[in-house]
Amino acid sequence: MRDLAGVLPDIEIRFGEPMSAHTSLRVGGRVRAMIFPKTEAELSFVLRALRERGTDPLLFGAGTNLLVSGAELDIVTVKTAPGVGEICLSGGGGASVFASCGVPLARLAVFARERGLGGFEFAHGIPGSVGGAVCMNAGAYGSDIGSVVRSVTAIAPDGEISEFSRDECDFNYRHSAFSDNDYTVLSAIIDLFAENSDNIRRNMNEFAERRRAAQPLDLPSAGSAFKRPPLSGGVPVYAAALIERCGLKGFGIGGAAVSEKHAGFIVNRGGATFEDVIRVMERVKSEVFRQSGIELEPEIKIIGGDGKWMSL
Repeated sequence: MRDLAGVLPDIEIRFGEPMSAHTSLRVGGRVRAMIFPKTEAELSFVLRALRERGTDPLLFGAGTNLLVSGAELDIVTVKTAPGVGEICLSGGGGASVFASCGVPLARLAVFARERGLGGFEFAHGIPGSVGGAVCMNAGAYGSDIGSVVRSVTAIAPDGEISEFSRDECDFNYRHSAFSDNDYTVLSAIIDLFAENSDNIRRNMNEFAERRRAAQPLDLPSAGSAFKRPPLSGGVPVYAAALIERCGLKGFGIGGAAVSEKHAGFIVNRGGATFEDVIRVMERVKSEVFRQSGIELEPEIKIIGGDGKWMSL
C-alpha cells in the first residue's frame, strides 16, 4: 500500500478506515486501507496496480446496499463515489448522458432535469451510484437502470477495457452481467428523451413524496433487505408483504429491527452490530419460509469477517 501511494502521490489513501462511516447502515469494521480515486484513469490504474501486487480489492460506490462485518478486515477497499464523478452530455441528438461509476443517481437525475431530459426521474431517490446501480440493475416505480442504459464501459481483471451494449449487459431483475463476472464498471451512457423540466420536477416530487410516505428514511438502512420473490402462479409476490404477514414488522434483535413503516427494510435503530442485522435477516428468512414455503434472497450484499462475500 505504501508503495502505491508513492506511485500515485496525489491519491487519497486512508489506513484503518472504518467501513461504518461509508455504509448507509452505519455498520462495518476497520479495513487495512481505503483508496479514493478521483478519475476513471486513476481508478483503472489503481485496480491494475493492486492486482499486479496480488491484491483483489473490494470496490464499492456509495455503500447503500452493503452490510459489512464489524471485525478488523484485512482487505483493501476502493471507494468510487462520489470521487469518480464525471458527467456530461454524450451526443445522440443531445438526449444521451455520459456518467462515471461514482456519480450519485440523484446528481444524474438533477443533471438530466436541468437539461430538459426525462426518463430518469425514478432514480432520483435511489441512494446509490451509477456503478452499483448498473451492477444490480437498480430500479424503482416500474423502471430500472437497464431500461435506459445504452452501453457500459468496464475493466477486466487483466486491465483490458471493453464496451458492452445494453443486450450484452444481460439486465434483468436486480441483476446484470456484472453481477456474475469480474469486470468493474467504469461508466455508462444513458439514453433519455426531451421533456419539459417542470414535468420532470413534478414527477420527481411525486416519487419523493411516495418514498417519504412509505419508507423509513429517518433511520439508517441498506434499502430493501430482500429481493422480490419469483411470481407465484403468475401473481407478483412482494417480500415486504410476506414479512408483514408473518407478524415480523418491528421485530428486532439488539440495535437492528424490521422497520415498523415498511417491512421490506431492516433499520439500525441505534448501535446495531453486524451480528444483530444478520440474526434479524436469518429470522425473517426462516419464518417466511416456514409460513409460506417461499425462500427469500437477500438484496443486501454481505461482507463477512474474512472480507469475502457471504450469503445467509
